[in-house]
Amino acid sequence: MTVEQNVLQQSNSQKHQQTFLNQLREITGINDTQVLQQALKDSNGNLELAVAFLTAKNAKIPQQEETTYYQTALSGNDRYISVGSQADTNVIDLTGDDKDDLQRAIALSLEESNRAFRETGITDEEQAISRVLEASIAENKATLKRTHPEVWSDSPNPYDRKRQDNCPVGLKNVGNTCWFSAVIQSLFNLLDFRRLVLNYSPPAGAQDLPRNQKENRNLPFMRELRYLFALLFGSKRKYVDPSRAVEILKDAFKSNDSQQQDVSEFTHKLLDWLEDAFQIKAEEEQDGEKPKNPMVELFYGRFLAVGVLEGKKFENTEMFGQYPLQVNGFKDLHECLEAAMIEGEIESLHSENSGKSGQEHWFTELPPVLTFELSRFEFNQALGRPEKIHNKLEFPQVLYLDRYMHKNREITRIKREEIKRLKEYLTILQQRLERYLSYGSGPKRFPLVDVLQYALEFASSKPVCTSPIEDLNASALPSGTLSTQAIPSTTEQQGPSTDTQNPSPAQRSVIHKPFTQSRIPQDLPMHPAPRHITEEELSVFEGCLHRWRTEVENDTRDLQESIARIQRTIELMYTDKSMVQVPYRLHAVLVHEGQANAGHYWAYIYDSYQRRWMKYNDISVTKSTWEELERDSFGGYRNASAYCLMYINDKEPFLIQEEFNKETGLMVVGMDTLPPDLRDYVKEDNKRFEKELEDWDAQIAVKAQQDKTLTSPTPGVPMPSTTPGEEPEYLEQPSRTDVSKQLKEDSVRAITKAFTEQEDKNPEAIMHLAIKLEYARLLKLAQQETSPECDYRLHHAIVYFIQNQAPNKIIERTLLEQFADHNLSFDERCRNIMKVARAKIEMIKPNEVKMEDYEWWHQEYRNFRDTTVYLMVGLECFQNKNFKNALLYLLCAYHKNKELLAKGLNRGHDEELISHYRRECLLKLNECAAAQFESGDDREVNKGLEIMNDLIVPCLPLLLVDETEEKDIVAVEDMRNRWCSYLGQEMEPNLQEKLTDFLPKLLDCSTEIKGFNDPPKLPSYSTHELCERFARIMSSLSRTPADGR
Repeated sequence: MTVEQNVLQQSNSQKHQQTFLNQLREITGINDTQVLQQALKDSNGNLELAVAFLTAKNAKIPQQEETTYYQTALSGNDRYISVGSQADTNVIDLTGDDKDDLQRAIALSLEESNRAFRETGITDEEQAISRVLEASIAENKATLKRTHPEVWSDSPNPYDRKRQDNCPVGLKNVGNTCWFSAVIQSLFNLLDFRRLVLNYSPPAGAQDLPRNQKENRNLPFMRELRYLFALLFGSKRKYVDPSRAVEILKDAFKSNDSQQQDVSEFTHKLLDWLEDAFQIKAEEEQDGEKPKNPMVELFYGRFLAVGVLEGKKFENTEMFGQYPLQVNGFKDLHECLEAAMIEGEIESLHSENSGKSGQEHWFTELPPVLTFELSRFEFNQALGRPEKIHNKLEFPQVLYLDRYMHKNREITRIKREEIKRLKEYLTILQQRLERYLSYGSGPKRFPLVDVLQYALEFASSKPVCTSPIEDLNASALPSGTLSTQAIPSTTEQQGPSTDTQNPSPAQRSVIHKPFTQSRIPQDLPMHPAPRHITEEELSVFEGCLHRWRTEVENDTRDLQESIARIQRTIELMYTDKSMVQVPYRLHAVLVHEGQANAGHYWAYIYDSYQRRWMKYNDISVTKSTWEELERDSFGGYRNASAYCLMYINDKEPFLIQEEFNKETGLMVVGMDTLPPDLRDYVKEDNKRFEKELEDWDAQIAVKAQQDKTLTSPTPGVPMPSTTPGEEPEYLEQPSRTDVSKQLKEDSVRAITKAFTEQEDKNPEAIMHLAIKLEYARLLKLAQQETSPECDYRLHHAIVYFIQNQAPNKIIERTLLEQFADHNLSFDERCRNIMKVARAKIEMIKPNEVKMEDYEWWHQEYRNFRDTTVYLMVGLECFQNKNFKNALLYLLCAYHKNKELLAKGLNRGHDEELISHYRRECLLKLNECAAAQFESGDDREVNKGLEIMNDLIVPCLPLLLVDETEEKDIVAVEDMRNRWCSYLGQEMEPNLQEKLTDFLPKLLDCSTEIKGFNDPPKLPSYSTHELCERFARIMSSLSRTPADGR
């Protein structure tokens, strides 16, 4: 693929060659293009012989011959075509003994591939894209039939799907299409690319001309891509559905296989299709002239390959798109680039008489958008499968590319020679420093300065005249006191002792007992010491050791300073003004999390106007930071790492600059930036969404009216009185009499005490004192420091109100409601108090206590009691090992509790406690599901996967919402790693198929969930029963603390 006319004529032969290389790569698992080309050449184009050569048991991968360097520089070599290809995950194992079957399978595969290409002109790479797209659409359609909520299901409430202010619009994952979302969002946020797509118009005669394969594929795709970009720009939805664009891609190819698409391959093919579409338009507009393709000008650059082959120099210019970089063995992006720009022995490039071969690459023309493809997958020949490289690789926010430019070739070579010399010197210094820091000849080595210090401490210790054994004998019993088992040498020398059997009390009293005495006797030396040393010897030895130690410290410090100085010199080698003239700023980072066979993609994209990073994770678009990007993208932490880096020329503002009106000079904003047809398209979609909102509002209004009708009095049927003395709704449970009984007992107790203490027996005076006494009691409970198992907030609403600073008017009215309860009418004294309380309530004016505030506070208390019940039942289920029900209750408890805690620390329960047991439930269920999967029994496997799909997968995003909760993140990684570990194991084909279908769901937990169908039903408890059961479960937890808390 190229836009040059002469290369266009050679495209078919190049694609044939690329097809053969891809087939070899798929069969053998070898990614090195040069090795594959050499094998194809040595076999004279016979693919069967090439496969046999590459996969023979005793055959070694051929060394890079001198000719291979020359081949990469030939004009026919299409280097940029192969950029981005990764090892196919569907690897054929060729280690078996049945070579005949193997050869037949290879021949059949090659024949089918060649026949398909001849008939359709579609390459294997395009067919691989097709397989993924078909799987994506099929899975999207399958979601309509799912009975359980999946992570990508839409919320029925359209307000949950409404765009907030000017927040960027997300893309819905329509089934293993996170790679599509990551790439499209990265390109959409390139404003110049966005303008090209939005303003694209198909060729004037496109509808009338007979279309070839490319036109049938590219033009409809461009139409849907324009619609998709327009919705991303102006939609009122929080996220939009890309199914139509994906459907166009799927319909272009035919296949039944499926896998998750590689992001770099997809980016390469996407740019290929866009280039073809713009090429058709460019050729129409510039008839007779050499057409300019905006895709090529935006994404493609050129480099000069300068090489030597058997002493003969050559130069050749090549085009590149995504530039491939190896990750393994390098610590940062510059090291990767240095290795990619130099191949073979480069010492011979300046000499005329050398038999060595090598080449250098120098950028002659950099594209405005420069994409680096990080090769993080390698094929493990021993295991017969690809593996991901998790090594850490750092990359800067601003990358200066001056050192790789052809115009700086001479100065760069000088600097490279200087760096090489410095690194050789640095290696020698580091080796010398290592001898000081790891001194010794045995397996254990120590810093030399410490060895000298230990020797000095030994020499300076107080000398002793006896051996350690004799010293013990002298301080213990004479001769035979020590057992023969403890000190055999002593008994052999001294012989049997008659005193052993009858030691005297005096002798026993001086025995040191190390397990019963708290202090070692003063005369027992703490450290070994020299037995014989004179003052003169000690003085000389100490002098030598002090001098040697000082010399070693000085040598070590000098080496460390020299090493730091050289490292600093290397770091600053390219910082002079002449080498910082080509800055490229990081625009987007595409991240992959998971293993080689399955994973999830998302993108970090820099917002140049807000000057911050944004995280695009399917439908979720959130603010981010460079620190979060580093953690997820550099690698070496968890299973996430950058897969693709997109840099933009920092001196080309048009790439990210908004559009301006040519006549007025003002910035074009809003829907005016869209062409008329797209403006109408977005307006129509927004109208449909507004209609959804209106329908939802009408539906809610009808439901509210129905609820009101159900609770309103029916004519002729007397309804219970709703006098102010009635208890709040949270007391109106089936066990209401028990709750009222509790309040009645509290009220009667306060009335009795007030009647005893109050001389004036007037009912009003008694009521005032009773309320005062009851409030004092509740205030004391609210101020007490209590343990988790004794939560006084459950005893009375007023305790909850006091702890959360409810207004005094709310507390006063609640107390009046308590003493106005009709249950106090059992005797004359309480009945009088009840009447006074009701009269007081009727006297309260609306402006004194707003009923909305009163109801709001009591609703808050109802929510607290509900949360308590969810938590209590969930913990009880957990202790009974009913982890499914425990999870459902704890999920509700965590959600409700989080809402309460957002309003105050005393509003809910310990969030860490609920989080811990929610996490433990998930880990237990994951362990159970994994064990069922490992059993291999179809019924058990299905049960295990059902647990994962219905319970685990929908819950994982909840654990990842708060990324500061490290334990939750670790738990998610543990669960993922458990299932990813099955990828390398042998298993039945049906199990492999189920695992392949399930893993993307487990790894792709980026989209929101709206909870389960219905929260579990709450059982009813009286206040006394609730307090008792809650205290019992919390007490049992304190006796058996959970691991990890």
